[in-house]
Amino acid sequence: MGLPKLDRNAYEEQMRAEFERTLREVADAVDNAPQGRIIRDSEEPARDALDRFRKVAYEKAVQMKVNAAEAAFSPPASATTGKKKRHKGMQPTSILTINGRIDVWRIRWHCRKEGSETPADRWLDEAEATISEGVREMACRLNQDSGSFKKTAANLARAAHWSISKEALRQLVEREGKLVLRAAQRAELQPDWTAEECRTETDVSRLYLGCDGVQVPLVTEVEKQKRRTKIRAKRRRRGRRCLPLPRATTGADQTYKEFRVANFYDETMKHRYVGVTSGNHEAAGRLMQRMAFQLEFSKAQEKVANVDGAPWIRNQIEFHGLVDAIGLDFYHLRENVQKSRRIVFGEESVQGKAWLEEVMHTFRHVGYDAAWDQLVAWRSPLRSPAKRKEANRLMQYVAERKAMIRYPEFRRRGWQIGSGPTESECKTTTQRVKGRGRRWNGANAEAMMALACLDDSRLWRTYWTTLTPAKI
Repeated sequence: MGLPKLDRNAYEEQMRAEFERTLREVADAVDNAPQGRIIRDSEEPARDALDRFRKVAYEKAVQMKVNAAEAAFSPPASATTGKKKRHKGMQPTSILTINGRIDVWRIRWHCRKEGSETPADRWLDEAEATISEGVREMACRLNQDSGSFKKTAANLARAAHWSISKEALRQLVEREGKLVLRAAQRAELQPDWTAEECRTETDVSRLYLGCDGVQVPLVTEVEKQKRRTKIRAKRRRRGRRCLPLPRATTGADQTYKEFRVANFYDETMKHRYVGVTSGNHEAAGRLMQRMAFQLEFSKAQEKVANVDGAPWIRNQIEFHGLVDAIGLDFYHLRENVQKSRRIVFGEESVQGKAWLEEVMHTFRHVGYDAAWDQLVAWRSPLRSPAKRKEANRLMQYVAERKAMIRYPEFRRRGWQIGSGPTESECKTTTQRVKGRGRRWNGANAEAMMALACLDDSRLWRTYWTTLTPAKI
């Protein structure tokens, strides 16, 4: 049985005076503003008046709904004795909502064996949260493009008139990111498209796979101990008793750690699905396999991977049998040839620049074998140990990736030869966690990156409308 409706007439009657007061304040703000400054001097007072009315109207409606519900239902009974619980009076609860912080009074029921309960809290929110879903969503959204939690808290205070500390905001956003990550790992967060929908102009279903590693700044164990020492000293200077510090988590063994980003996308980038893991190369392989299963990747007529030269990426893709063809990113190959050109010919050598363009043109338009012959002919006359060493390095790099250097074939079939979409995705995924002075706990960094992946996968609204912490 649902909760009873609130009395609309009584609600309107109680809010009439507040509504008229708000209209008077808005009119006064406009009337009292001097000529030439009507907008500038009236917009803030009018906004304050409307914000207050929105909060009061919402708080009053919620309170009347709770009152009507508590009047309609009998007191809860003890599960052990069957006796009705005792009425312990009305007690308030404070909830931060997108309409402002509201205080709601509800009945607390008590029995000796089972303690106290407030059924109205479950009616208001099944998770019994003191921060609404709307606030969590807006906080996570604003934090995506912010440089710090302090800045995000300031923006929320200015934009939404919410008062929330940077520490509370940090905990809120990181917790939400962990919920997103858990939903993704359990495959409870599903993309709203499949591989068969990714059609080219020739009506062929084609989907690309990219994967790369990104370096994330982490808090080391030494840094954690220094932080805790500073906090203890600060508390001692306050000269009053403080709660003990929470149990310390283990810091990282190095300043940076490689996280892995997987990226599925179509020819036009209209469809995109991104995932992240802080695990090793095997975890990245499992991540790609799970995402491929969700997208029904195997049903695509053309499945292509464009990756850089890291062996672990190619090995994991081949191990899980994900694609029809793996290509070496053309621009990574060019970077390696460019490096050799600088060492062998010199930075400003015209001859070296011409050689670079000739070799890359051969790789792109003729193929591996012809380009290899050019490299052999280039290396043969070199006598300098440093130059021969660099030439050997380049030729070894190319030889190890022979199976991936298939540019003429890729271009003939209309396939991309660059991993630019994945490189770009790595930058946006780590935008919030990288920057001057930022150091993260590994799990928190992964949570922040999961929120970025959620947004880039265009699943932001899907998560907030279909998944809640109470359900996951």
